[in-house]
Amino acid sequence: MKVAVVDIKGKNTGKKVELSDAIFGIEPNEHVIYLDVKQHLANRRQGTHKAKERADIIGSTRKIKKQKGTGTARAGSIKSPIFRGGGRAFGPRPRSYSFKLNKNTKKLARKSALSIAAKNNKIMVMESFDFEQPKTKEFQSILRSLDLDGKKSMFVMSGLNKNVYLSARNLPKVNIVTGTDLNTYSVMNAHKIVFIEQALEEFEANMNK
Repeated sequence: MKVAVVDIKGKNTGKKVELSDAIFGIEPNEHVIYLDVKQHLANRRQGTHKAKERADIIGSTRKIKKQKGTGTARAGSIKSPIFRGGGRAFGPRPRSYSFKLNKNTKKLARKSALSIAAKNNKIMVMESFDFEQPKTKEFQSILRSLDLDGKKSMFVMSGLNKNVYLSARNLPKVNIVTGTDLNTYSVMNAHKIVFIEQALEEFEANMNK
């Protein structure tokens, strides 16, 4: 599959790059996409939820009423979950939601997500660019030229470009990543994935190892 290379003004440069069929043209496996996205979202959870159980409640331990003759059920502690102010039964406790996935499974998930994106014309290749200093307005002009203003977009750079990163940092729907940071969730969540030409070559070389 060939994709035209555009410049920062969104105009065709006349060059075309061939997307690797081993990465952008496979038969997508939707189940591994689900697993990888599930793991990504699970790893983002803090898991700091905590409710007080009866052992955590501060209160008297005396028996609140006599055992028999009251006509109601027996009760031995004011901390019981059935009383107002008592502890919660089987309440949530701090825990980790993370789980492991095989490396090959994660790689297959990324390839599947990218293949779906390529099939839906969500992949764009762009010439390398840089800013002399961080300037959000300049980055916004690029977004407008690419018809991405107000849309979720991900720019895959060949390396950490500080000026470009700082220029896009305050834009809520723009994500600046390197090829090694590309994950299945970000690919599925983006309206358009813009590969810098050099970054695409490096990414394909890394994925084909």
